[in-house]
Amino acid sequence: MRTLYILWQCLWGAVQSALGALLFLVNLRKKHYLHHGAVVTEWSCGGSVSLGEFIFICEKGDTEHKSRLLAHEYGHTIQSLFLGPLYLVVVGLPSVIWAGAFGGYRARKKRSYYSFYTEAWANRLEKRFIGDDTPQ
Repeated sequence: MRTLYILWQCLWGAVQSALGALLFLVNLRKKHYLHHGAVVTEWSCGGSVSLGEFIFICEKGDTEHKSRLLAHEYGHTIQSLFLGPLYLVVVGLPSVIWAGAFGGYRARKKRSYYSFYTEAWANRLEKRFIGDDTPQ
């Protein structure tokens, strides 16, 4: 199953996987490990991102926090499997905008980061396919 996951990410999700591979190389000296076929990198940036089979999570935080981030980001890798070349437009860009430009809106309206369609969908997919606990 992992081989199929990686192959499909490299073919159908070639654009985001190539970007993820470049970001992986830039962060080559960081901590890396595998999670259900995805390559996970703990990096020093403030946020987390998924690009194809590459997941980048913040190196700071306790084990529980990292585990929750990882579960959520893995949901985004499943979105990449479904959407292929549309992933960056349908999920990636809206997620980045929601995370950055709408922080004040979320605070004012008391909206969870995970209420946005890209984030809620990632959580549902991860729970369905892997079953880990993800943030609500």
